[in-house]
Amino acid sequence: MDRVSRLSAHFVHDTQGLAGSVHPEATSASGSGKFNVALLGAAGGIGQPLALLLKQSAYIKELRLYDVANTAGVAADLSHIATGARVTAHSGAEALGTALFGADLVVVPAGVPRKPGMTRDDLFNINAGIVRTLVAGVARYCPAAWLAIISNPVNSTVPIAAEVLKAAGVYDPARLFGVTTLDVVRAQAFVAEATGAAPEAVTVPVIGGHAGVTILPLLSAAVPQPRLSEAEAKALMARIQDAGTEVVKAKAGAGSATLSMAYAAAEFATSCLRAKAGERGVVECAYVASNLTSSPFFASPVELGPGGIARIPPLPRLSPLEQAGFAAMQEELASSINKGLEFARK
Repeated sequence: MDRVSRLSAHFVHDTQGLAGSVHPEATSASGSGKFNVALLGAAGGIGQPLALLLKQSAYIKELRLYDVANTAGVAADLSHIATGARVTAHSGAEALGTALFGADLVVVPAGVPRKPGMTRDDLFNINAGIVRTLVAGVARYCPAAWLAIISNPVNSTVPIAAEVLKAAGVYDPARLFGVTTLDVVRAQAFVAEATGAAPEAVTVPVIGGHAGVTILPLLSAAVPQPRLSEAEAKALMARIQDAGTEVVKAKAGAGSATLSMAYAAAEFATSCLRAKAGERGVVECAYVASNLTSSPFFASPVELGPGGIARIPPLPRLSPLEQAGFAAMQEELASSINKGLEFARK
């Protein structure tokens, strides 16, 4: 049985049962500046390189790897790396509780990857069920954990997660994130490529959502400010929006953006742990519950604190090109959010 079939059989059929048996249990506090991190989907294309990066983190006490199969091999391999994080393996539905109990941060790359010709919407039916099941487990076994959703389509899966947590009585919008860091990383890389700046010196806020036209890089707020014509800015924005498809086509059926996504997710997870450890001024772009716009979920820079989102700064002034992009995203973003909400409320 291939991995897609395993995912479907393992998660989708069990969704209603687990969601209906949720009983919140307390998360154990780490209290030492080191934290327990659960990685759900650890044996997949994103999960394995992400696990490798997280194994190197000085903020992680225990790295719990969970997937439907093949987790033991990944954990054994990583356990030979001489860094402090302890690695444990958890496979199958019966092991979800042990992977989650006492987790401080849960990162979810689980799901089916994009293939040539697929849109993020094509992923919805399988991945939505997977996310619903896993988040029900989070609600039961580690309700106070921070939850970072990578599984696509993020514009829909984050609203699904919110509804599952609400149904369990443990929803805190300050602790639920859709990981959009890859859009920021791409924007930084592409702006640096276009301007000759050092990539590590470039910052570009990216707002909206995490799919196609809903990805809106604010080039007018980039630092350092790129000197681009309107045509150049429009082309660069389009490349950032379509970057996922660029990778899918380049891999020619062999997968989607796994390595860059793992890098971006590790960056986001590290920022979460830095903030949980008490570091101030940690800011990341993320797709979160927001009142910045009329959309109930929206990606923008957020300031993190020990308890999650500490503050959502106002949006900067948008250029005319960005204002047009902002208007263009509204219908698709609203449709994606509503699709997730409707799925969760079935």
